[in-house]
Amino acid sequence: MRILVLGAGATGGYFGGRLAQAGADVTFLVRPKRAETLARAGLVIKTPEGTDTIAVRTVTAETLDGSYDVVLLSCKAYDLESAVAAIAPAVGEGTVVVPLLNGLSHYTVLDAAFGAERVLGGLCHISASLGPEGEIVRHIPIRRLTIGERLGGHSPRVEALAGLCALAPFQTVVSDALMQAAWEKFSFLAALAGATCLMRANVGAIMAAPGGEAVLRGLYGETRAVATAGGHPPGVTAQEEAMAILTDPASPVVASMLRDIEAGHRTEGEHILGDMVHRAQVAGVHVPLLALAHCHVQAYEIRRRM
Repeated sequence: MRILVLGAGATGGYFGGRLAQAGADVTFLVRPKRAETLARAGLVIKTPEGTDTIAVRTVTAETLDGSYDVVLLSCKAYDLESAVAAIAPAVGEGTVVVPLLNGLSHYTVLDAAFGAERVLGGLCHISASLGPEGEIVRHIPIRRLTIGERLGGHSPRVEALAGLCALAPFQTVVSDALMQAAWEKFSFLAALAGATCLMRANVGAIMAAPGGEAVLRGLYGETRAVATAGGHPPGVTAQEEAMAILTDPASPVVASMLRDIEAGHRTEGEHILGDMVHRAQVAGVHVPLLALAHCHVQAYEIRRRM
C-alpha cells in the first residue's frame, strides 16, 4: 500500500513518520526546501519518551508522478484549496483520501474535488507542533488516529489501512460511526479554541481565574447544543472525556489556534468557530459565548492583515 502524506508538519509528519518508521511505504509531498532539510537531517520527532530521527522519502510538486493508494491530508483549513490542487495528480481511480483536518466543512470541498466515494472519514487526537529546526514536538501522551466509512459500516479498504496503522506506535481506531466521532471532536475543539483564545491562557489558568470554569462549561454546553441540533449529540463517554480536559485545574492544554495567534499567524477561526456559529444560526441555537469567541478571533485576523 503506497501512502502519500501532504506536507511534513506537526500532524502529517507525526503520523506519516511513525508509519514510515514501522516499515510502511510512505512518501511525503513537500516543498523543495523542506525536502532538502529532511534529506539532510531526517524527520525528527521529539516526545516525552525520547527523540527519534526517521529517514523518509519525499517528492515535490515537480517530481510527483503517478497515483497512490492512500493520500493522508493534513493541512490548515485555509490551505485546503491549494492542498487539493497539490494532491490531485496523485489521486487515481482506486485512491482514497483520508483527511485529518479539524472541523467538518472540508468534506464538502473534498467531495466536490474527488467524489465522495474516494473520501474516507478521518480524524486524529494529538497535540503537536513544529520546533524551530523543523522537528515535530508531541506535547501530551494522546496520539490517536480514527478512520472509517462516512456512511458507517466496515470495508476492506478501511480494514487494510487500519491493519497497516496498527504496526505504528500510535492508537488506531476503526469507527463505524465516524461522523459521530467527528462531531464529538468538533464540539470539544470549538469549545477549547473559544476559551483559550478568548482568555489567552491555558485550561489550568482559566480554571484558576474567577468565573473561568463557568466559561469553559458554558462554551462546551453551546457546542453540544449545536451538535445535538445537527443530529449528533455527543455521547456520555465523549462528554466525560471532554470535561475532564476542559476542567483540569493543572492542565497546560491550549488550542493550536491560540498558538497561532501568539505567533502572529493566520488561524482556522472561520473554519472552526465560524462554522460552528453558522450551524447554530441555521438551527436556531443561541450561542453567545461562541459568537463572542468568533468575533474575537476575526478581529485579530482583521488587525493582522492591516
